[in-house]
Amino acid sequence: MNTEKDFSPLTPNIVRALNDKLYEKRKVAALEIEKLVREFVAQNSSAQIRHVIQILATEFALSQHPHSRKGGLIGLAACSIALGKDSGLYLKELIDPVLTCFNDSDSRLRYYACEALYNIVKVARGAVLPHFNVLFDGLSKLAADPDPNVKSGSELLDRLLKDIVTESNKFDLVAFVPLLRERIYSNNQYARQFIISWIHVLESVPDINLLDYLPEFLDGLFQILGDSSKEIRRMCEVVLGEFLKEIKKNPSSVKFAEMANILVIHSNDLIQLTSMTWMREFIQLAGRVVLPYSSGILTAVLPCLSYDDRKKNTKEAASACNHSLMKLVTPEDDEDDEESQTKSSPPGDGTPSKKEGDLNGKISTGSLIYSVLCSSDRSAVTLDLDGIVQVLDRHLHDSSTGMMTRIAVLKWLYHLYIKTPRKMFKHTDSLFPMLLKTLSDESDEVILKDLEVLAEIASSPAGQTDTSGSCDSSDTSGGCSFYLTGSKVTDLSPSTPSMNSYFYKFMINLLKRFSLERKLLEMRGAFIIRQLCLLLHAENIFHSMADILLKEEDLKFASTMVQTLNTILLTSAELFQLRNQLKDLRTQESCALFCCLYRSWCHNPVATVSLCFLTQNYRHAYDLIQKFGDLEVTVDFLMEVDKLVQLIESPIFTYLRLQLLDVEHNPYLIKALYGLLMLLPQSQAFQLLSHRLSCVPNPALMRTVEDPKAPVKDKRLAQPYIDYSELLQHFDRVQSKHLEVRHQRAGRSEHPDRKL
Repeated sequence: MNTEKDFSPLTPNIVRALNDKLYEKRKVAALEIEKLVREFVAQNSSAQIRHVIQILATEFALSQHPHSRKGGLIGLAACSIALGKDSGLYLKELIDPVLTCFNDSDSRLRYYACEALYNIVKVARGAVLPHFNVLFDGLSKLAADPDPNVKSGSELLDRLLKDIVTESNKFDLVAFVPLLRERIYSNNQYARQFIISWIHVLESVPDINLLDYLPEFLDGLFQILGDSSKEIRRMCEVVLGEFLKEIKKNPSSVKFAEMANILVIHSNDLIQLTSMTWMREFIQLAGRVVLPYSSGILTAVLPCLSYDDRKKNTKEAASACNHSLMKLVTPEDDEDDEESQTKSSPPGDGTPSKKEGDLNGKISTGSLIYSVLCSSDRSAVTLDLDGIVQVLDRHLHDSSTGMMTRIAVLKWLYHLYIKTPRKMFKHTDSLFPMLLKTLSDESDEVILKDLEVLAEIASSPAGQTDTSGSCDSSDTSGGCSFYLTGSKVTDLSPSTPSMNSYFYKFMINLLKRFSLERKLLEMRGAFIIRQLCLLLHAENIFHSMADILLKEEDLKFASTMVQTLNTILLTSAELFQLRNQLKDLRTQESCALFCCLYRSWCHNPVATVSLCFLTQNYRHAYDLIQKFGDLEVTVDFLMEVDKLVQLIESPIFTYLRLQLLDVEHNPYLIKALYGLLMLLPQSQAFQLLSHRLSCVPNPALMRTVEDPKAPVKDKRLAQPYIDYSELLQHFDRVQSKHLEVRHQRAGRSEHPDRKL
């Protein structure tokens, strides 16, 4: 430094001491400066005071010589002490050069800068608040300083500044939040710790309402929550917990809409529980305000539902979120926008209009505050059904989706079809193929929920508006195709007046799936059909499937499917009412159903006979069995006869066995059973049926003494007319087709090299 230069009013001795390498000499110089400044204060000479500060800043604190910089720092601190309460008038000049030294490469000098600023702030107290941002900025850098002495000094200064902010009511929060929003994204652990500590302090000050600005830095808080340091995570959890308590106390002033997607985008393992907890509270407190963010919320929530017990708390919080969100969807959401607007509150009520948010992670920037107690919110919020359906469909398509998540997705779809059927039917064509594919799921519970959705689609009145569906009838992808292995079905089933157009599409595609996936038919076919009979009318299920199978070109599949349906019809408790309806054929409707089933049942001769037994058409059963001699009797055929004999011994056919007592009026029943007996080889089934027929009583022994000549009224006389000869002809035609197909297959197997 040039000692010849004029530094007045500083004396040469002061200048020389400030430049000395010894701290003690610089301290003596500082005392002299303090004395000098006090004199200027007494003289009210502000110009001289500013001149001294300027010299200390430019010629010393900002000097190229390290000892001069140290002297300048201690001199500026001495000026502040001398100024006392008047230091607030000169704070910018005092603080700026000290903060510049915070960036010095010499750790000792950075420490002296902390010490000098501590003394300046200690004297000025609340007067430093207008300069808080620059002080905070400087301290945030020193918080990550590698030198422990510098860190220790910065912590002392930090505590002092926090005390000043806490005891003051003049803190400028609006000016501070942008800086906080910027610095909260620091990746340095010490800087993060510094930021969290300040948020905690500000949140605890009664006069500072930090909750209003939470959307500005909530994203940064959740990023800090994922820090690798356990201590930092704990501090962040405490702060977030305090904010959540505040939110619960004052929900009417919380900007739920602006924070909803912030929670959605934070779903990694470290912060997922906190995110789900916040989301649960948001949904419960804000209600329908969060509906525009439903797709994003579901994206975050649904995967958590499949967590195991290791993440039990997260799973439970996610489940609560899912349940609460589902309850927010109401029939009002099925109304068109115009309809909902007409039901909204009258103009001039002061209610703000809610803008729809972006569901893909973008946060609304408007200052939107909603009262959860205001009923007009219901009309202001729009449910983005397209976004929700897209999320649900994506989870169904994802093969890695867990079972509980798939169940939740299907529950959502069912709920949406119940609450918003008109809008949901616009998505049915796109959802339909995946819902059909889900029937092949490994879980019975998933299949049950899937069937509930499909049944609701097939029976919903909202589907009546679409008589043909919007899908292309030539589509063969398994969606809304009107094809079943090559056979085109263009007419709707006459038996399904209560169903909509999707019912018949569903039946067609279900049978198509059974045809393409024989293992599905074998393992789950009976289960699926029985559940459908519970969810929809059993008569509709059987009538429509019979209609479709009548036109089926794959005769082997048709026979297998008829055998499956027949077994379900004869054995399932769910079909009790339908069996009773068919047993007597008293009505025109029951006769029409019998004829419909019969024509398809002809694909399987033994099933046709069992249908005749069920409907007490014993003579026709006998006529059919007479034709069995012309059929190709295979091992499979005999096994089916064997199963029929077993069924005859089951509770289902109790009435048939009792009718064997009335020999005179049931001769064809006995003949039909003897016909089955003659078809069987002398197996266990043969012995079983033979033993049963041996119990048939002598007609003479069964005549009553009271009125031997009294005619017995045939209960079938009142039966509506059925052309049994035409049914027999139909049976012959179907069996001829089966025989032709078998011969063709046999020919191909005998000539494997022949190309057809």
